[in-house]
Amino acid sequence: MYSKVKTCVLQGLDGHVVEVETDLSRGLPVFSIVGLPDAAIRESKDRVRTAIKNSGYEFPLSRITINLAPANLRKDGSQMDLAIAIGILVAGSLVKEENAKDAVFIGELSLDGKINPINGALPMIISMREQKIKKCIIPFDNKEECGIVSDMEIIPVKSLKEVVNYLNEELIIDSYNCDNYRFDEDEGYLEDFSDIKGQEGLKRALEIAAAGSHNMLIIGPPGSGKTMAAKRLPTILPKLTFEESIEVTKIYSISGILNTRGLIKERPFRSPHHTTSNISLIGGGRVPKPGEVSLAHNGVLFLDELPEFSKQVLEVLRQPLEDGVVNISRVNGTLIYPANFMFIASMNPCPCGYYGDPTHECTCNQSSIDRYLGKISHPLLDRIDIHIEVLPVQYQDLHSEYKGESSDLVRERVQRAREIQMNRLGSEKIYSNSQIPNKFIKKYCKLSPSSENILKNAFLKYKFSARTYNKIIKVARTIADLDNKEIIEDNHVLEAIRYRTLGSKYWG
Repeated sequence: MYSKVKTCVLQGLDGHVVEVETDLSRGLPVFSIVGLPDAAIRESKDRVRTAIKNSGYEFPLSRITINLAPANLRKDGSQMDLAIAIGILVAGSLVKEENAKDAVFIGELSLDGKINPINGALPMIISMREQKIKKCIIPFDNKEECGIVSDMEIIPVKSLKEVVNYLNEELIIDSYNCDNYRFDEDEGYLEDFSDIKGQEGLKRALEIAAAGSHNMLIIGPPGSGKTMAAKRLPTILPKLTFEESIEVTKIYSISGILNTRGLIKERPFRSPHHTTSNISLIGGGRVPKPGEVSLAHNGVLFLDELPEFSKQVLEVLRQPLEDGVVNISRVNGTLIYPANFMFIASMNPCPCGYYGDPTHECTCNQSSIDRYLGKISHPLLDRIDIHIEVLPVQYQDLHSEYKGESSDLVRERVQRAREIQMNRLGSEKIYSNSQIPNKFIKKYCKLSPSSENILKNAFLKYKFSARTYNKIIKVARTIADLDNKEIIEDNHVLEAIRYRTLGSKYWG
């Protein structure tokens, strides 16, 4: 007796249809699975056997062969349990074959027949939709994330017995879709930009960074508000679009940290500890999983106390900062994960933290300062668009009852600047000034004659690299957009240059 049902396996963010072929033949009772399964799939034999028995069905005493086709595609994960169990029950004539052949079965089985939630359900469902699959049977606990796919029949189930009864038309289970899902509902933030006391220069730099999606480095003594300000950056970023939200939710679903939420509506803010490894930052493992740079996709990656990170860890950031994706190569294959994030870093100017502080005396010698700053390489600094130095907050600022602009007010200006960029660059599929390729800079970043001369003199004086030169123009383009100016003027270029002169002070 033979049966064939469908399931899915993920490679990166892409799902592939896997046909679970089941053959029951005469011979000694043997249960074998072929087709490049991993350890979790090989162990499914015991889960499937026990789940079928505990659900009240007779497990066939036959020679059972399961083939996972295509046989040359590596399979991993426990989501194939349900498909294997249904394949055996169809082959044993306990389930109507015509009702099972057109659906995709995704779910992990418990020994009592309960269907457990899985990681990566949303990218699987989206991939199945792209491959013209119309019906997916999924774990009940994954219904919130999968229900946003409105043009598929999503059947959430709690147990193997429920699935069998549904396929045998003994139970009606309604398709689940989030028809009443409001994506535009704002979940809100606990923090607000108005919480920042003083530090007007820092707030201005954060607004520019948010408006153009620019990377930023904040240098200053302890307690000057670097971390506090960085944590409030997401509150002034434009709201996620539906497409961006889908991308972020897929990554979180694969990583297993989505829980039972539906779409993620807020931009991610990731702040790994300085003891993190390069694999956890970039991603990897035997079966490569997304790292922090991918979890920060369409959001912010914040590295606090930058020199405390291993230099090897910092250097792996260079490629994703440049390309917006991360390529992970392993023996099992090469995967590409998106990593288009804003990189925000903060650091003290020296080991004791008080170099250049007017209120404290620095206790470091020059060699220790050089070693400390030397952990940040020039190629990495080159990839950071805005460098800003902050000083300690003054007493009058802390004591004052004055509240600065709220996040909503700043976000309105940032949103307007982003809309200008979208109108200008949308035909090139570019969504912010920081993403403008060098070949398009002359086309979209027009400078006035006098601002060109200012930039030339600064280039010669500070010995900027070609990458720094291009980044200054992009930042100036963003400042001009905030001023609603089509041509980049002198004051825009001068401000952009000011954000790149710290290198000569600390690393010159």
